[in-house]
Amino acid sequence: MNHQVLSSFIWSVADLLRGDYKQSEYGRVILPFTVLRRLDCVLAATKPAVLAEQASREKMGVNPEPFLRRAAGNLGFYNTSPLDLPTLLGDQDHIGRNLYAYVDAFSPAARDIFERFDFHAQVERLAKANLLYLVTEKFAHIDLRPGVVDNAQMGLAFEELIRKFAEISNETAGEHFTPREVIRLMVNLLFIEDDDVLTPGNAVVRTLYDPTAGTGGMLSVAGEYLLEHNPQARLTLYGQELNDESYAICKADMLIKGQDVANIVAGNTLSDDGHGARKFDYMLSNPPFGVEWKKVEKAVRQEHEQKGFDGRFGPGLPRVSDGSMLFLLHLLAKMRPARDGGSRFGIVLNGSPLFTGGAGSGESEIRRYVLENDLLEAIVGLPPDMFYNTGISTYVWILSNRKPEDRRGYVQLIDASSFWQKMRKSLGSKRKEMSDGHIDTVTRLFGSFTEAELVTVLDAAGQPVGEPQLVTNTDEPPTTPAGGRLKRVPIARIFRNEDFGYTTVTVERPLRDEAGNVVLGLKGRQKGRPQPDSALRDTENVPLTEDISAYFRREVLPHAPDAWIDEEKSRVGYEIPFNRHFYVFEPPRSLHAIDEELKAVSANIMRMLGELAE
Repeated sequence: MNHQVLSSFIWSVADLLRGDYKQSEYGRVILPFTVLRRLDCVLAATKPAVLAEQASREKMGVNPEPFLRRAAGNLGFYNTSPLDLPTLLGDQDHIGRNLYAYVDAFSPAARDIFERFDFHAQVERLAKANLLYLVTEKFAHIDLRPGVVDNAQMGLAFEELIRKFAEISNETAGEHFTPREVIRLMVNLLFIEDDDVLTPGNAVVRTLYDPTAGTGGMLSVAGEYLLEHNPQARLTLYGQELNDESYAICKADMLIKGQDVANIVAGNTLSDDGHGARKFDYMLSNPPFGVEWKKVEKAVRQEHEQKGFDGRFGPGLPRVSDGSMLFLLHLLAKMRPARDGGSRFGIVLNGSPLFTGGAGSGESEIRRYVLENDLLEAIVGLPPDMFYNTGISTYVWILSNRKPEDRRGYVQLIDASSFWQKMRKSLGSKRKEMSDGHIDTVTRLFGSFTEAELVTVLDAAGQPVGEPQLVTNTDEPPTTPAGGRLKRVPIARIFRNEDFGYTTVTVERPLRDEAGNVVLGLKGRQKGRPQPDSALRDTENVPLTEDISAYFRREVLPHAPDAWIDEEKSRVGYEIPFNRHFYVFEPPRSLHAIDEELKAVSANIMRMLGELAE
């Protein structure tokens, strides 16, 4: 069953709620009932065995829990009630009481899901509105068995429902989930260098963590990817999520997949790390960006000041208006030490972490820590309009403390902003998507660690001949027709870490009195030295790859012979001007060409006016 068809069918329940519920409240009913029906269907096949096992073990006077788990197919949850949603319909007068009993008969991990949804309160409200039976009946007739709706489709259906509810209540749906093609790209980049994990037959065990788990989409896609490539590999999933509804859905998804749901923690990752000192092999995250972290500022600053580099935020703190780089620091702190095998992670960020903040600022110090410790492998620029709640540019950062030998000391930038196709139907702000071919191309460029260009053959008139071709630095360029040329657009470039660094130097010029004489200091260290004129003070950013003295002699002294550098104020900074490295200058058309076009347009206008006058 297509997930959009499924979510539309579930959405039809809203017709029953209209009038008694506000539109913004529909999700409070539909989401928990959808989860309940999914669990209902998953357990249906093993229900008789579970009930028989419970009766047997109670007679023997032993704790039945481990036996019930096994009878339920080792899913990690079970239900000991003889009821399910269809049988609840047989007693219309007592459906509320029976529904409570049915939910309370779930094992503790599953019961917690409905507590997060505040399900009992919704059941009471539905009963008062005489809607409980009608809603239960609607869901009892939805077939959500895994054989009909697999886990991937179910996850997409949940995301589609959340998106719809977020839209009608003016919330940010993007806080809850990430487009699946973006996740697939990130997962590809995460695993591509690890042959031992992907090789079929290797019974390896790895851990994957998402500190902003949402509904669990990233965890699910990563698990499915690894299972597809190496069924013998085992990926243990960990996560933390702030939003109760998203947490409940994520936990339900993990339950059904047989994961240990104790690894999925509720709460704010920044102020209350739910996984303590645990380290992970792989990590993925799409944190909220452009969202201030004032609510957790006290806890974060306290950890930064008291623990320093022994905590998570040692390198520095970004400005309060955007906390996305705090999640980057959090993931860095969760990396397994290189001596123990190391880690790799991918994180989605907006453009500001690339360049916001001058030398010495929190953002610059974080970039400095990442680059000077050679942790950044690549940054991939995604197409705009890829996310459900924003059309701004976004970037995938891939970081690792176990870089392959050929990548050490280098960073690869990949501009995939042109790798998109238009969606048949927009979803919120999401109008574009990456195809499997686009994802494969980016993955191949990353995996081969190469530079590449999109090359278009232009004829003598400057018109394109055929489609653009992706050409790596080891490929032969296409042939050019007589009088034609090649238009080259860079797609992948490789830089040294230090190429992104610079030293901000403060250039001073002397203060002069009314007669034009240099004012000298009279006391202390400044005695006899020219005093700086703050009105003439300036700064220069000198690349780390360049000698500061040589730069100063070449760029400053010819224009200001009396200037000097105040070395005490020098600061090292880092920024990654991503777009600048992919900018291609398009020469303007010649004046002659513009003039000829204007003449042609004018002649055409005169012709049309003449026709009107006839």
